Amino acid sequence: MIPQTVLPFKLETTSENLTAHGGLSLLTEYNEGLGLSSLVDFYLPRPGSNRGIRPSVYVHALVQMLQGGGSSLEDLRELERESGLRKLLGQETLPKPCTAGDWFRRMGDPKTGALGLAGLDRVRTILNRRQLCHDLRKNYTLDADATYVESWKQDAEFSYRNTKGYYPMLGFLYETPVCLYDEFREGNVSPNTDQISFYQACKSRMPAGKRIARYRADSASYQADLINALEEDGVLWSITASQDAAVKSAMDSIPETAWEEPEAGCGYEIAETIHSMEKTKKAFRLVVKREIRRQGDLFPGGGPYFYHAVAGNWPEGQKTALDLLQWHNQRGQAENFNKELKNGFGLHRMPCGESYANAVFFRIGVIAYNLFIGFKTFACPEDWRRHTIATFRWKLIQVAGRIVQHAGQALLKLAVGAKRLRLFREIRQQSYLLAQGIG
Repeated sequence: MIPQTVLPFKLETTSENLTAHGGLSLLTEYNEGLGLSSLVDFYLPRPGSNRGIRPSVYVHALVQMLQGGGSSLEDLRELERESGLRKLLGQETLPKPCTAGDWFRRMGDPKTGALGLAGLDRVRTILNRRQLCHDLRKNYTLDADATYVESWKQDAEFSYRNTKGYYPMLGFLYETPVCLYDEFREGNVSPNTDQISFYQACKSRMPAGKRIARYRADSASYQADLINALEEDGVLWSITASQDAAVKSAMDSIPETAWEEPEAGCGYEIAETIHSMEKTKKAFRLVVKREIRRQGDLFPGGGPYFYHAVAGNWPEGQKTALDLLQWHNQRGQAENFNKELKNGFGLHRMPCGESYANAVFFRIGVIAYNLFIGFKTFACPEDWRRHTIATFRWKLIQVAGRIVQHAGQALLKLAVGAKRLRLFREIRQQSYLLAQGIG
C-alpha cells in the first residue's frame, strides 16, 4: 500500500499507565503542602449528605486544571485522561463540568449568603499569609487596579466600552506579586466605586508583622476619603490625578519658568505644585508632565500640550518630581500581573451565566495564580522566578512519564535527563520543608 501520511510513522493506542503532565505533580504537592484541601474543606460549606462531593475535590480539580493550562469547565474532561496521575496524587474523584458549574452557583448564591465565596476569601488570605511569611520584606507596595473581562453571559452588564462583561478590582503586592484581594464586580460598576473599602479590605488581609507601606493607583482612586485614610496610616502614595477644574487651575498657575526637560531633547517637560482637594486634610504634591501635541490641528481647542498629572505625598528629599513620576509609572507592571492572571490562568472567560457563580470561579483562579507565584518563588531555583506560567508548562509541567507500582510503592518515571530529575527532586524537597513550617 502507498502510505497516506506525510511522515512515515504509525499511530496506536496503549494501555500503559502514562501521563503527559508529570510536572503537574510538583505543583499539586506544593499546593497540598500549604494545606489547600484542608483549608477548603474547613471554610467552605460541606455537602448535604455523606455521598456528596467535598469542596476540596472541586477546588483541587479546578486549580490543577488552571495551572495545567485549561480555561473552561469542559477542560476538566482532559483530566479524565490523567487517571493514573490523579490516583498517584490522591485525586481519584473528578467532578463533571456541569456538576462544577452547579457547585459554583451554590457557593456564590446571594440568597444563601454566598458562603462559599466568603470561605474562598478566607482560604486565599490564609494561603497568602503562609507564603508571605517566607518573604523577608516587612513593607509592601499595593497596586490597586480594575481589569475588564468581556463576557456575553446571561447576567453580564454593559460597561462603558459598550460591551457586556465584568470589572474585577484587584490588589497586587508589587514586590511579590501576590494578589492580596479580589473583588468581582459587574461591568456597569465604575472602577472608582468604594475605593476606600477596597483599600481597607486589602489592609486587613496583610499578614501579621507586614504592612502596606506604599500605594499606587490610577485616577479611579483620586478620592479625598481614600487619600485621608492613606495619610492616617502613614502610607506613601501616588495616584493619577483626575483633571477636574481644580487640577486644571493648579496646572495653569504653574509659572512657565518652572517647566523643565528632565533630559535635553527627551520631548517632554515636568513641573510641580502643591494642591489639595476640598475634603483632604493635608495638601500634597502635584507633579505634572506636559508634551507638545505633534498634530495640534487634529485637536482644535485642546491647547498646544498634552498633560498628565500625578498626585503624591512622597517627601521631596526622598523623590524628586521625576523620581515620583517614574515610580508611579511602575504601576504599569500591574497590567502584566493582570495579563498573567487572565490569559495565563484562563480568567479571560467566564463559565457561567450567573455573575455570582463566575465570582466563585474567578476567586479560585486567583488562588491558583497565587499558589503558582509562591511555588516559583519559594520552591524553585531563583532563576526560574522570572518565568510565566506558560514557560513553566513548557519546561516543567508538560513532561511525559510512566506510573508504575514497584515493591508496594508508586513510582513516577519521568522522561527527563539526570539534571532535570535532580531539579525536580530539589523542588519536592523544598516543598516538603515549606510544608513542615505550616502551623
